[in-house]
Amino acid sequence: MASFNHNLDSLKTDGYVILPNQLSSELHKSLRLAARRTRKKSWPHVRTVGKQFPPWPDASTANDVWGIQHILHPDISERAFEGWYASDAILDTVEAILGVKEEELQLELCNMLVNPENTSFELSWHRDAIPADATEEEETEMLKTPNFGTQWNTALVDDECLEVVPGSHRRVRTEAERNGQIEGIKVVLKAGDSVFYDHNILHRAVYPTRPERLTLHACMGSTRADNQRRKTILQHGMGWVKETEFENPRLESLRKRLVVLEPEAVGYTLVG
Repeated sequence: MASFNHNLDSLKTDGYVILPNQLSSELHKSLRLAARRTRKKSWPHVRTVGKQFPPWPDASTANDVWGIQHILHPDISERAFEGWYASDAILDTVEAILGVKEEELQLELCNMLVNPENTSFELSWHRDAIPADATEEEETEMLKTPNFGTQWNTALVDDECLEVVPGSHRRVRTEAERNGQIEGIKVVLKAGDSVFYDHNILHRAVYPTRPERLTLHACMGSTRADNQRRKTILQHGMGWVKETEFENPRLESLRKRLVVLEPEAVGYTLVG
């Protein structure tokens, strides 16, 4: 427990923490095979090269992609993803980070980040819940909002695509950062490592066409979440969740909590 408390301290101070070797060899192999199968599937819900934020166009109009959305969708039909998202390792970590019990956790996003096949792509520096055009005063207020969720990347092959500015989740941007002059560090993950990070940390990702990237990218929240967090999640198009019932009982409980708590005031719903 003392070691994990150190990890929590690092997350609070730096805005991110690397947890090495979180996967058993058997689960790691199953996830890697499932990820490569999913990468080859014809799937409409993708993140397209050239566009950073949702909504993204249908895959049929995309020349290249940097992410696969909704990998828990029953039509993807890969049980390894379901078991991983609702595993002891993930749920115990999320409970510790958020300071809640499993009964208060809700399903959110579960996607996969991949290398584009033909065109390299870079995301701009950003925070996930604070728009780039926020004034210093607006940013100050938004940074005071309690964080009702956490997000993480789990690398299935070695990954050095994510870059972060340590400690930036606790302060407003400098004038230089507002002008795009940002110096970050690479987050170096070995296959099987996870990085948990604060959604307010300044970060970006660089997507070369090689080497292969197979990184699971997910978030999970508390049922205490406010409307800002729900809006951030629901804008990704979570309508399919309402029509789904998972056989995995822990995952199904997470799903039910999201459906029950669907807000009506954020401009996005689980319908359609």
